[in-house]
Amino acid sequence: MSIISDRPAGLTSTPGLLDAQWYDTPAGYAGVEPTQEWADEVRRLARARNATLLAHNYELPAIQDVADHVGDSLALSRIAAEVDSDEIVFCGVHFMAETAKILSPDKRVLIPDARAGCSLADSITADDLREWKAEFPDAVVVSYVNTTAEVKGLTDICCTSSNAVDVVASIDPDRDVLFLPDQFLGAHVKRETGRDNIHIWAGECHVHAGINGDELTEQAASHPDADLFIHPECGCATSALYLAGEGAVPDNRVKILSTGGMIDAARETGAKQVLVATEVGMLHQLRKAAPGIDFQAVNDRASCPYMKMITPAALLRALREGRDEVFVADDVAERARRSVERMIAIGNPGSGE
Repeated sequence: MSIISDRPAGLTSTPGLLDAQWYDTPAGYAGVEPTQEWADEVRRLARARNATLLAHNYELPAIQDVADHVGDSLALSRIAAEVDSDEIVFCGVHFMAETAKILSPDKRVLIPDARAGCSLADSITADDLREWKAEFPDAVVVSYVNTTAEVKGLTDICCTSSNAVDVVASIDPDRDVLFLPDQFLGAHVKRETGRDNIHIWAGECHVHAGINGDELTEQAASHPDADLFIHPECGCATSALYLAGEGAVPDNRVKILSTGGMIDAARETGAKQVLVATEVGMLHQLRKAAPGIDFQAVNDRASCPYMKMITPAALLRALREGRDEVFVADDVAERARRSVERMIAIGNPGSGE
């Protein structure tokens, strides 16, 4: 990813924000509060740039609320390809902005802070994958969308947490499968498909991996009438299924879901309380989708520091200065695009990760 800056003529600030000065910190840009004046200025600057604002479900509530669209990374990237805008401002982590650029090669894509990385995407490099493929030259490579553009470019078929089982099930049962990079999603796929010839990369999202089985067991015991919404990247996914299998929690109350699937399930559940095992930013959209339900985090410390680098200051900086622009080499983008398109051809990819 490369970075470029501009400041188009005419993008002057409203008087109240003329003196707003952001400053850099290890946790991201700071110095700007998410006031109504800030939100109005963000929307005004976006209109002036003919930009569409996209925000991932794990972003700060203020970032979600000011965005034109909120959702999962793949769903947002598909929206980016469809909207009639010159620019896309992607409030998420770097691989998400790359995916938007892959699907929108003619649009300018900005990420408010290019340092917003992803521990899961960073758990496997293109060189790692080349070496792994050399060990299994006839294997089909299935990559979760939470990967870099270069890794997608070496991938046969991408998948989301919604359709990973269907993607792997569609592959010739006699062929080896290299599944990457998330070990917990891979374990879920192996469990659901019963496939022995699936090799799983030992990567993880450090936030989801930290939501453990002991915490889930304790929370489930303390809230016996609650539904459990569990993201398959979580370290506690197996524990959730164990609790259901042992009868500690009714089977129909344990739901392994993508974040998009959680929104759908929130609108349909009859439960009055739901325990949610994913990054805590998701609670904002769940509470908006079903305000009558008490949504509680299984682990209220499960906050992604990379997602939270997209601060109000960073977004204002992006819109005022045109930073940070995302570039993906044409040959890499073309190969990566094919792996995403193969996934879509297999069936509904759902709403993303």
